Amino acid sequence: MNVYDTANKLAGEIKQSEEYANYKMAKQALDLNTELKIKMSDFEKQRYEVQIEMMQTGKQDDEKYKKVQELYAELVQNEVAKKFFEAETKFNILIADVNKIIGEAIKDVMQ
Repeated sequence: MNVYDTANKLAGEIKQSEEYANYKMAKQALDLNTELKIKMSDFEKQRYEVQIEMMQTGKQDDEKYKKVQELYAELVQNEVAKKFFEAETKFNILIADVNKIIGEAIKDVMQ
């Protein structure tokens, strides 16, 4: 079996995983609630901006970070948003683990 066949098989298995299915369902449920989707989009934008600023400057704007935390606390009060965050986290862990496994296999040539 060549590497491309294996990668395609892995992609198929990821799409059949519980983590993928739960994340997809949570995203679909979120998409049905326009107001919540807008709030989530705003949260993601603000969180991204805080992360970019931190990477660029090495400093965290405490006011912006606090606002992001408050928005998150508000969002997780909503069951749809809470399930989305949980599903997203579990899916991201799955992908990170796969990436780590691949990284470990090739680290000798990547250094």
